[in-house]
Amino acid sequence: MPRPRFVTACLPACLLAGCTSVAGPAPGTVEFRAAQVSRAYDCGLRVDRAGVIAGLPQAERRRFVLANAAYAVKSYNAPKRCESGERETLQLALRPARR
Repeated sequence: MPRPRFVTACLPACLLAGCTSVAGPAPGTVEFRAAQVSRAYDCGLRVDRAGVIAGLPQAERRRFVLANAAYAVKSYNAPKRCESGERETLQLALRPARR
């Protein structure tokens, strides 16, 4: 059975739109860490921001602070609701390192 022309024509555009809206900072970067901290605040979690900054190399601390400030501004439009899985993932990711 042949597909309707509309579906055939719109499918690539719909797939491409889905791919571009997911882009964000790459995991392992300072910007990714800043995004995690910002999202944790959105979820209502307690975050030891000073501890996160202290755990970063000296050269990357300024980048973190700048990125975190940018994400804080964007978070006003972010959804405030968090699923339990997302909350647990953030808690594990932002847990202070044992010394």
